[in-house]
Amino acid sequence: MEEFHCIDSNRLANAFPHPRLALAEPNGLLAVGGDLSPERLIMAYRQGIFPWYNQGQPILWWSPDPRLILFPQQLHISRSLHKRLRRGIYQVTLDLDFPGVIQACASPRQDGEGTWITSEMKSAYNRLHEMGIAHSVETWEDKELIGGLYGVSIGRIFFGESMFSKRPDASKIAFVYLCRQLQRWGFPLIDCQIQSEHLQRLGAQTLPRNKFLHWLHEFSNSPSLKRPWHFDPDLLKNSL
Repeated sequence: MEEFHCIDSNRLANAFPHPRLALAEPNGLLAVGGDLSPERLIMAYRQGIFPWYNQGQPILWWSPDPRLILFPQQLHISRSLHKRLRRGIYQVTLDLDFPGVIQACASPRQDGEGTWITSEMKSAYNRLHEMGIAHSVETWEDKELIGGLYGVSIGRIFFGESMFSKRPDASKIAFVYLCRQLQRWGFPLIDCQIQSEHLQRLGAQTLPRNKFLHWLHEFSNSPSLKRPWHFDPDLLKNSL
């Protein structure tokens, strides 16, 4: 029987095993335990590892193979989404309401199912946002937050975490604007973590884990952008 690594909460340096030691089933499970301190989260992301667990479970750390990623320049915008973008009925912002976005992502879906974003996770990522490491994209209808997403930025890699929509395509619109802005800033890829038909329809593709780690090691050490993030004004004015 394969075993996975137990994280010592009192140990930070070299706490995670190499991602190649992750289990094949369930795909990518690497370690259990530890905490969600900013230092540990940053260390995990730099190694291609992320936390994902449900309420009542210990903290589980993952590095799946293959890895779902999206190259911003290969973003696919469907005809219907393009029409909605051109109508310009929604407003899109960066880092304007991170707590609101993560709370909406954590709320139960219309099908009644909850999400994996526990109160512990919300607190941890709000701390990362205060440090300028976690960022949000908001989609607004008038003054109502109707969609968005959040993730983590280290160097020139953006790690997408979760998104939500209260109106058709609201999260997709946020994602489109994020991709265009990240492309301008020289981000080569967005980590989408695990396979998702929703994101694959937007152009996401799978990479073998070793290739993803190569990209990660090359670009995660690039200088990070100053906080908070803002869209380029001309990006918001022009049709995408």
